[in-house]
Amino acid sequence: MTAAVVLLSGGLDSMVCAGLAREAGHAWLALTIDYNQRHRAELEAANRIAQELAAARHVVLPLDLTRFGGSALTDNIAVPKGGVGDGIPVTYVPARNTVFLSLALAFAEAAGARDLYIGVNALDYSGYPDCRPDFIAAFQDLANRATKAGVEGDRFTLHAPLLHMTKADIAREAARLGLDAGLSHSCYDPLPEGRHCGLCDACRLRAKGFTEAGLADPTRYAAAP
Repeated sequence: MTAAVVLLSGGLDSMVCAGLAREAGHAWLALTIDYNQRHRAELEAANRIAQELAAARHVVLPLDLTRFGGSALTDNIAVPKGGVGDGIPVTYVPARNTVFLSLALAFAEAAGARDLYIGVNALDYSGYPDCRPDFIAAFQDLANRATKAGVEGDRFTLHAPLLHMTKADIAREAARLGLDAGLSHSCYDPLPEGRHCGLCDACRLRAKGFTEAGLADPTRYAAAP
């Protein structure tokens, strides 16, 4: 059984990624980045998912990106609630997936894993530049140029199995894998008791996925998306 590192945010997409890594026969290692994000409920969700899906190891790595700011998730900027719009929204965290994948790559090389999984999606998403196919291809190339393992021929593979899925596809995949989607958390601006706000981009896209998939949505929303 080979090892794989899965970036586990606690959201539905990363949960499905973990399920797919497990289905592929990997002993999966979960990496969760605690970047002092506004939606800290996702850290609790990541812990629930790692336990439920029996991660071989779960590392929660602190990295305080509020020191940089520049995003509604890491700075004193309101999370938009008016619906998914055009352009890159203020919930974009500067270079987040580049930073997180670099840490996942370091973890993988140290642990002897050569497969990395990330739950990015380029269809029903908020327009982030680091969720596109060319970014994934470029990072895999970088991984094999920037590491001892890569230059010695023990190459890394970056898996983005949700890249060309809609949110409905992802909801169906969660059901097919037998995952409890209610364990995951997607909201960018949850209420203090943990309910999803229902109005941010992440909530709207999540609700849209379950509706279009014809599946019951286990999410507790404060307002109807």
